[in-house]
Amino acid sequence: MSSSAHNARPEPSTTSNGSSISRRPDGTAASTRRRQNQGIMADVAEPRISIVIPIYNEQGILHSAVVDLRERLKPFGWNYEIILAENGSKDRTIELGNEIAAKYNDPNDGQVRMISMGEPNYGKAMKQGILLARGELVICEEIDLCDTDFHRRAIEILDSGEADMVIGSKLAAGSEDDRPMMRHAASVAYSGLLKALLGFRGTDTHGLKAFRRLALLDIVRACLVDKDVFASEFVIRADRGGVKVKEIPVRVMEKRAPSINLFKRVPNVLKSLVKLTYAIRIRG
Repeated sequence: MSSSAHNARPEPSTTSNGSSISRRPDGTAASTRRRQNQGIMADVAEPRISIVIPIYNEQGILHSAVVDLRERLKPFGWNYEIILAENGSKDRTIELGNEIAAKYNDPNDGQVRMISMGEPNYGKAMKQGILLARGELVICEEIDLCDTDFHRRAIEILDSGEADMVIGSKLAAGSEDDRPMMRHAASVAYSGLLKALLGFRGTDTHGLKAFRRLALLDIVRACLVDKDVFASEFVIRADRGGVKVKEIPVRVMEKRAPSINLFKRVPNVLKSLVKLTYAIRIRG
């Protein structure tokens, strides 16, 4: 894959606690960050793993989900960060997210960072979270899943070199989809449309994902469609671009009602599918 803007100057990114991190165009930190601790300048290691979680109107579960995720990650001993990518919430999600980021702000202990898009756009939030991620490895999560078993298996696969991208599929053989039948049927139908329109060879594009950041950054930037279909374009472009992709089965269950009604999403998803087909088939 081609890399872009090799000679461009680093651009600053701003975190929820107001600190500025100079970053190169490929998303890596321009220099090792330092902080002052009791008058001594100490190196602060960059996280090896970034967990990006889009959130929308999640005031009911946000705090408990983040606390539970951090607790279940402790046994792994990872150096990680969590990026909460808010997109257009109308409840107290932004306020709570900022409070959580302020509470868990230690870069050496699962730092939580909060970003906000200011509009209801899942794909834009996910894309921006990936671009701001600092980890060598990135996990794309859902706030109502936070499946640390997938995290563990996916990181093992990435570390082994077996794949550069791992998809947690709720439709692959061996998976368990315990959501309501209507949601499962919608996922099957959507996957079928991707196969018919775009020659998709997998089973699920909206499953959990883990990947090598540098191997996929150019593909992330190349994605043209956002909202609900960004994840599909991302996975399909990766597959068509020769990235080593591996699907693994996961179990999913509904912890709370979807924040957006399924039937209200259908028209927008169909419109986005048309854009996606044009973006990949015509524009390439």
